[in-house]
Amino acid sequence: MSVNAESAVIRKTALNSAHRQLGARMVDFNGWDMPVEYPANASRPTGGLIAEHMAVRSSAGLFDVSHMGDIRLHGPQALAAVQQMTLNDASRLAIGQAQYSALLYPTGTFVDDVIVHRLGHDDFLLVINAGTREKDVTWVQNSAAPFDCVVEDLSDRYTQIAIQGPSAWRVLQKLTSADLSQVKFYWFTHGTVCGLPDTLIARTGYTAEDGFEIYIPSDEPTSQRVWSELLAAGAEFGILPCGLGARNTLRLEGALSLYGHEISDTITPWEARLDRFVKMEKPAFAGRDALAAQQERGPERILVGLEAIERGIPRDGYPVTAPSGETVGYVTSGSPAPFLKKNIALAYVPITHSGEGTVLGVEVRGQIVKCRVVPTPFYKRPRPARSAQ
Repeated sequence: MSVNAESAVIRKTALNSAHRQLGARMVDFNGWDMPVEYPANASRPTGGLIAEHMAVRSSAGLFDVSHMGDIRLHGPQALAAVQQMTLNDASRLAIGQAQYSALLYPTGTFVDDVIVHRLGHDDFLLVINAGTREKDVTWVQNSAAPFDCVVEDLSDRYTQIAIQGPSAWRVLQKLTSADLSQVKFYWFTHGTVCGLPDTLIARTGYTAEDGFEIYIPSDEPTSQRVWSELLAAGAEFGILPCGLGARNTLRLEGALSLYGHEISDTITPWEARLDRFVKMEKPAFAGRDALAAQQERGPERILVGLEAIERGIPRDGYPVTAPSGETVGYVTSGSPAPFLKKNIALAYVPITHSGEGTVLGVEVRGQIVKCRVVPTPFYKRPRPARSAQ
């Protein structure tokens, strides 16, 4: 997800009226009218951010993520184009497999992070963030121009729905012909879902839980029918519709990066601790030279996890201080963690202050709250959770 809207025009997904009928609290998110939470009401006694968060951790939650963008590249040199514009190695993908990756500027900083799906030998689908959609499409088109391939912006073609949580597969299996037990984490398949043939079903998500994302036609009647059927199928498991608030706290517990916070056009993968996705051994790609230079000298700052050891909540943008009182960094994302019942944050600090157990301060409303550097992710889902039972 991104935090910077590229347009003043408020856009709506095909599920907008469904969210409003459920009483969702709506906000302007990157130019999209999106639900932040679904408060409890007379017809739904359980609701709100914490309840939604806990539903995903314990059973299942349903998210509208149709604001995300989709770019397809296909043709004889599609693989070469994807290889040049992304930092991960798409040649390692089997057909039906996906990987986390990113588009980089020549400076080695982020255009955006993406999920790359290999649809065929020379056929790829890139799922991009909402707030950077137009920028990303232009970047991909320009980057692919020297290659013999076709770039299609499919962003408005699909309604994308995420079913997340340990019972997600139970919910979706009731409505699909696909055998979900055969779909591994970060793989995908096609099957009938709610009567819709050839639906893309990916075992991916942004909650640090098991789950699926489905891509269905973006017309309102179809989208709202599938949304309703998923909620009905999940009723026995206590499924809840979930908004952006729970999506954010869930991804923070999992230490998953958010564009505009942990990653941006001023941050590199080495600094963001995403080095496991950088394949320096593959042929040249955008940003590689800058990454090689920074790798050789070493980054001066790095992303760390913080856990408050005093009363107070570190929030996005708050200064991080050394024991001397000097400001040495800043919080990128911070909030209470509903499942962990702790106040946690991600922050950029100098390498010299990044050691596990280091005590730092976060300035919260003029007061310094002590926080300890801790390993990330803060939360790891129990195993085995990636395969259906």
